[in-house]
Amino acid sequence: MATYEYLCGRCGPFDVKSAVGKAPAVYDCPVCARAARRLYSAPGLSLTSRASAALREREERSREAPAVVSEVPLRTGPESGPKRPPHPPLPRP
Repeated sequence: MATYEYLCGRCGPFDVKSAVGKAPAVYDCPVCARAARRLYSAPGLSLTSRASAALREREERSREAPAVVSEVPLRTGPESGPKRPPHPPLPRP
């Protein structure tokens, strides 16, 4: 899916997600239903690591379909910070 930008003469710019190469030149404005023309701009391409791309994709999906939880997840990491070593014994008189 790609994001295409359109400009309504009355309401201003808005984005539409559509399959790559399938976006029409004119799209109805979601607010006033008037015909809006497609804007052309530079694509947002960059080289990122697979891990960063996966995190970004997950974050973008969560905007439209957030994960719903029914209980607090269990802790899997350390309890509460690093453990301190015991104090050395005090000298006895």
